[in-house]
Amino acid sequence: METERTFVKDLKPNTSLDQVFLVTDKELRTTRKGDLYIFCTLADKTGRLPARMWQANEAFYQSIPVDGFLHVKGRAEDYKGSMQVIIDACRPWPRDKVNVEDFLAVTQHDVEAMWAELLELLRPIKNKPLRLLIKKFVEDRKFVEAFKHSPAAMAMHHPFVGGLLEHTLGVTRAAAALLPLYPKLNADLVLAGAFFHDMGKTAELQGGTSVSYTDRGQLIGHITMAAIWLQEKADALSAEIGEPFPRQTLDLLQHIVLSHHGVYEYGSPKLPMIPEAYVLHYVDNLDAKMFMTIRDIEADADPTGSFTAYNRQLETRLYKWSGEFKEEHPPHSARAPRARKADAKEDTPPLFG
Repeated sequence: METERTFVKDLKPNTSLDQVFLVTDKELRTTRKGDLYIFCTLADKTGRLPARMWQANEAFYQSIPVDGFLHVKGRAEDYKGSMQVIIDACRPWPRDKVNVEDFLAVTQHDVEAMWAELLELLRPIKNKPLRLLIKKFVEDRKFVEAFKHSPAAMAMHHPFVGGLLEHTLGVTRAAAALLPLYPKLNADLVLAGAFFHDMGKTAELQGGTSVSYTDRGQLIGHITMAAIWLQEKADALSAEIGEPFPRQTLDLLQHIVLSHHGVYEYGSPKLPMIPEAYVLHYVDNLDAKMFMTIRDIEADADPTGSFTAYNRQLETRLYKWSGEFKEEHPPHSARAPRARKADAKEDTPPLFG
């Protein structure tokens, strides 16, 4: 039987390890001296850590299962400001001997409540073709089930069961909040674009104990799939109601989907060409970045340091204490967030004199 585990988010430097992890990837590498070592990623539902095993060989490397479980003896340590695991010994571990829930990352929010809120945010859409098109997807039970339980990404943001719904809700909330500030925007188009922009991830990614690409996802990608699905549902809707779906409406909606990554280097087949596409691109990026920054700060392994470990995607280390103001900050003491005053009025000076 597996011993009581310490989750990845709770690991501290110099912690001894004798427990099971999920292996999400592995590589056989060579040191400067020409010796072989294994580099892999160990994970559970709370996060993942890089791990190294020195003095390895090809046969041992082949025995380590990817998307399988590994019993590890070793230690956690700090390496250049980031946590890693040094493996002294390990062996494959049977899937039926682990509590899979320890390794299944899921959203912390109520899925049905998020779905209901998302539909409520779409309710103000007045354009009849867009309303009918959304209804066509919402009535597709297989699509809705996948939408509620798909991850939003492999690792960068919302990489867990329910992540796509959580991210889409965040994007739609942000878009709805911005619309009153820019009254010349086509609000119906923005809201519909928020709902549809990442829906192809229901077929691009597959969740479980780890997130991975499907063959279809690798070959086609979620952006292209979403544009195709919009055309297919619009055609089916036209056949039902006996009149063509408005061509310009579909073109604009597909353009928002095709351009929402914003730049060619991030996989956008098109650059944004309408104001509504720019809004969607930026709120999509905003929601992803807020998830990444808050996650890194809350999950940082060193509670006493001022900065997180380096984030390769963000290309920076994050300062952890912007949520409060302090005249002085003892650099090596952990701090709790400042409690808010019960009566803010008594503690708030008049603005600008």
